[in-house]
Amino acid sequence: MKKMTHFPGASERSFPSMGVAGCNAWLGDVAVSDDPDKTIVSGFFRMEKSDTPLVYDYTYHEMKCIVGGRFTITDESGESVRAEVGDVFYFPAGSRITFETDDFGVGFFCGQRREGEG
Repeated sequence: MKKMTHFPGASERSFPSMGVAGCNAWLGDVAVSDDPDKTIVSGFFRMEKSDTPLVYDYTYHEMKCIVGGRFTITDESGESVRAEVGDVFYFPAGSRITFETDDFGVGFFCGQRREGEG
């Protein structure tokens, strides 16, 4: 029998900086599947108002649900969306996405990658 795993207070954890100069962005993996062929990782992404936007190149498929604040999210075609709490996004592998915020934003993500690759 397989048992569930509980991660209490996961959204309140302190996550590491993404290390982008001029960009106040943090990302942390919380849960990782144990399937070596189809690993999925989930966790939280937080960004605060920054001088520099976060430009991220996805090498894996990811879905992100906005759970706090707001983002402006722009893809490489120039399409831009004002992301609000409750909005869900799918970022396919190979996409380049730009994240900006006037204040802060928090997203819960689920990605098809191994732990620590994001």
